[in-house]
Formats: sequence, C-alpha cells, structure tokens
Amino acid sequence: MADAGLFIGWGAVARGREKEAVDLFNEILGYYGRLQEDGDIESFEPVFLEAHGGDLAGFVLVRGDAEKLASIRVSEEFTQYTIRAGLVVDNFGVVGADMEGRLQQQMAFYTEQIGAIA
Repeated sequence: MADAGLFIGWGAVARGREKEAVDLFNEILGYYGRLQEDGDIESFEPVFLEAHGGDLAGFVLVRGDAEKLASIRVSEEFTQYTIRAGLVVDNFGVVGADMEGRLQQQMAFYTEQIGAIA
C-alpha cells in the first residue's frame, strides 16, 4: 500500500502554448502509466478542477513507496518533464505527501512535539 505521494499541480495554460500543454499532458500520463506497469508507483490520478478564481487548475496525485518516489523525483526523465511543464503552464509545482502509515507517523511526531513544548 502506498505510504507517500507526489502532488503535482498546475495553473492556467500559458497563452499560445495550448497545443504543447495538451501534448505534454498526454505524454506525461503515458510516463506515469509506464511507471505503474513497472511497479515503480502504485497508482496515479489526474484531476482537472472547475473554474474557481484560484491559481490551481489541476493536479496529478501519484501514489507509491516514499523511497521509490524520491528516486523518481530526482530522475532525469522526471526532471525534464518538470522543466517542460513549467514552460507551458503557470504555477507548476511538485510537493511530496505523506499518506497512510507515514501520515499516522507524522501525526504521532506532531503529538509528541506538542507534549514536549507544553
């Protein structure tokens, strides 16, 4: 079961880069599909958000083992996709996420620290 994730979010497509954005989105979904088939990630879920006046237009939540995700995140292929995405969409970002057991562990650490300063 996945204990970690990558939240990969983006804002509006840069004007004039619409075709590149669609092509890159499809290419990246293929990349995540390959990672899933190879067992490097557990799953991925792309999400488009409805217009809400904010900076976030959509995201992909990639689920997997924390160590495997850390390795993917610094890989040449992931880095190249990240750079390309930043050129075709605004507000692109990648944020690590704790889930399942790692989330419970973070809550335990937090609760422990509350006790330490009380």
